[in-house]
Amino acid sequence: MAKSDQPTTIKKYANRRLYNTGTSTYVTLEDLAAMVKEGEDFLVFDAKTGDDITRSVLAQIIFEQENKAGQNLLPTTFLRQLIRFYGDSMQMVVPKYLEQSIDMLTREQEKFRKQLQTTFSGTPFAQLEEQVRRNMELFQQTFSMFKPFGPRTGTEQDKAAEPASGEDDIDELRKQMKEMQDRLDRMSKEPKKEE
Repeated sequence: MAKSDQPTTIKKYANRRLYNTGTSTYVTLEDLAAMVKEGEDFLVFDAKTGDDITRSVLAQIIFEQENKAGQNLLPTTFLRQLIRFYGDSMQMVVPKYLEQSIDMLTREQEKFRKQLQTTFSGTPFAQLEEQVRRNMELFQQTFSMFKPFGPRTGTEQDKAAEPASGEDDIDELRKQMKEMQDRLDRMSKEPKKEE
């Protein structure tokens, strides 16, 4: 289907079936996942109430992808940290931070892929680690604006505690990046499915 300026409308019926109004066919969550991967925008509406339920359907797609063997993109520690932000004063900052981080990763995806393929010795993740460090600094600065009576960042006590936790953070990032590389390698070896 040719891409248009308007997102495709998907209707979800009470029997949980999804109907693509653009193609006049019923679709599955797998079909919607393929549409996302192809860059086709869509909105999902409850057929009875007309409510926009796109967010919950996308979350359902992620849930199903995460439950497939070898398809985990979201580490358990990340999910726990994300859950902790619900109801917190930082809740309003987290979506924008995550959106900016994933946008940066998407823009730099090909560069990272080439770097991982050409060199896997030394510190192939140095560039990503630096970007993550800068993102965390920005996030902490933003967070400190919402806690005016909390401890200031950059105190001597903070600086003394930084090296020990920094090494742990870098080790955790390296572990996560290794897992991501393994997934990328597995995905690149899988044959593409023709539809």
